[in-house]
Amino acid sequence: MVTIDVRSTVGELVARHPALSRVFEEAGVDYCCGGKKPLADACEQNGLDPAAFVVKLQQAADTADAGQFVDAAAMLLTELADHIEQTHHAYLKAELPRIDFLTAKVSSVHGDHDGRLREIRRITVQFIDELSAHMMKEERVLFPMIRQLESGSSPLAFHCGSIGNPIRQMELEHHGAGDALEQLRALSDGYTPPDWACNTYRAMLDALSRLERDMHQHVHKEDNVLFPRALAREAQLATQGAC
Repeated sequence: MVTIDVRSTVGELVARHPALSRVFEEAGVDYCCGGKKPLADACEQNGLDPAAFVVKLQQAADTADAGQFVDAAAMLLTELADHIEQTHHAYLKAELPRIDFLTAKVSSVHGDHDGRLREIRRITVQFIDELSAHMMKEERVLFPMIRQLESGSSPLAFHCGSIGNPIRQMELEHHGAGDALEQLRALSDGYTPPDWACNTYRAMLDALSRLERDMHQHVHKEDNVLFPRALAREAQLATQGAC
């Protein structure tokens, strides 16, 4: 039986048992940007009974079909960076244009009936612009640096100094994306369509809901697995170079 320690951070738990992400999502617990928070604190913040929630997590960890999830913690740095690009970045590049179209159409047709749809459109446009630039920085700058760290045998001199500098910027941008997703969820009543919603409206909410779930997995793999291990690798090489 899996043992869940309330002193473990939410991110650590999902890193060890990826299937727990579904339980956290159902309970409204942020395991990506909020992944560094101890489980006990997360339960208190979300009004959850820690003992009962731990039992739920243990049951999920014991019975989950691990084949549905990728064990990011078991991957090499290069392998994980490749996975993020080929899975999450590829998903976003394919799906964001569709979400752009859907939010534009629904806002145009139904914005007079519900002004929140125009705000959803505004936030989505900003989200797409910022996330597109974010992915480009990761693919062209940060991920290549991480791959160099893994293949290197001595300390590396990067143009930005420590790899911690671009990592901090990426984490800051992750928080911004998380805030945008929270606003979209609130403005859409938890992605729940009103009775009068047309099929395009319903498709838009479904797309936004799927986007949120994918971003949770995406950011978790970076903030709680890839980035800490890259920092540890940089520190390891620096120690070797000092010997």
